[in-house]
Amino acid sequence: MKFSGVAAFLLSATAASAQYFSEGWQPGQPVPTPAVRAPPQVAQDDAFEASGEPEKTSFKYPLHEEPAEDASAQKDEPFRPSDLLDLVDTTKWLESDVSKNFFNKLGVNISEKLASAQKLPWDSRIPLITDANYEDVIVNEELTEQEEKDRVWALVITAGAGRQDGLSSFADLSFDDAYNRSIIAGDLPHVKWGRIDYFNVTYITTKWNVWSAPYLVIATDRGRTLRFYTVQTLRIRDGLFHQFLLTQGYLETNPWTGSFSPGGSAEWFIEFFAVWMAKIYNVVTKVPKFVLLIASGSAASFLLSFMHRKEATTPKPAATKPQAVPPPAAASASSTAVPTTPASPSKNSKTSKRKGKK
Repeated sequence: MKFSGVAAFLLSATAASAQYFSEGWQPGQPVPTPAVRAPPQVAQDDAFEASGEPEKTSFKYPLHEEPAEDASAQKDEPFRPSDLLDLVDTTKWLESDVSKNFFNKLGVNISEKLASAQKLPWDSRIPLITDANYEDVIVNEELTEQEEKDRVWALVITAGAGRQDGLSSFADLSFDDAYNRSIIAGDLPHVKWGRIDYFNVTYITTKWNVWSAPYLVIATDRGRTLRFYTVQTLRIRDGLFHQFLLTQGYLETNPWTGSFSPGGSAEWFIEFFAVWMAKIYNVVTKVPKFVLLIASGSAASFLLSFMHRKEATTPKPAATKPQAVPPPAAASASSTAVPTTPASPSKNSKTSKRKGKK
């Protein structure tokens, strides 16, 4: 029994060892290559390139994991006072997802309304000159020496789209008509056209000392030589403005000269004033109108109450009764008394003396 048990154990051990050990390499057999580890699972796109080969595959996990970025290491942008204006910017409120969803529930497409409100009614082929692009478009325009001498800018200063009046509409129509005639004829290659929205521009109009609209401006010498015309003083109907530019009729008009004109003695002051007016305008336009209304009303009320305040009155002293003058002394009264003669004796006293003698 013991022998049979030992034999069964040896047979089982031999069978088990055959599963883990090979016979080894023998002469004439190819050299075995080591097993290659299977690559990680990849995700392939269904789309193929035109060549028929699959596109570049990407692993589901990176071969070299990069350390996660530390949120504290990212420096936020410094806070600026102008960021407070974004909190009261009604345009950003209306463009937010919350307001869009709210108006969509009411059946109003707020995005379409905002786009239509921002759409300008003027000819889009004529560039709009603003405070932001004035220096780049007119002053620092890339020109050759000859082009700089010939360059003429024809500008119209008109009222805003929402504030159109009769004169501004007439100036816009005549200006666009002259532009179309020049494009068709091609006879004014040295003239460039531009439009200035009076109510949305502050720096340019302040620098040019323009306080009303509409105006027609002929600018030469990179904006250093300016000529201003009103629609009442210059005939621009039926292509006359085009003829005015074609015949260079503006040369018969003296340019703007004076202390505040370009090159004048006080140009630095008007430049400084225009820059700060533009900064104030950019801040005020971002504040909602109802906030301006409340702030201006509060300031006016405070100013009126301050100017009409009552002066502080000092309390009047209590009225005192006049004291009685004391009577003069007896000595003084006797010294000042007038001496009097004694009275004569009466008859009764004489008779009494006579009776006593008897």
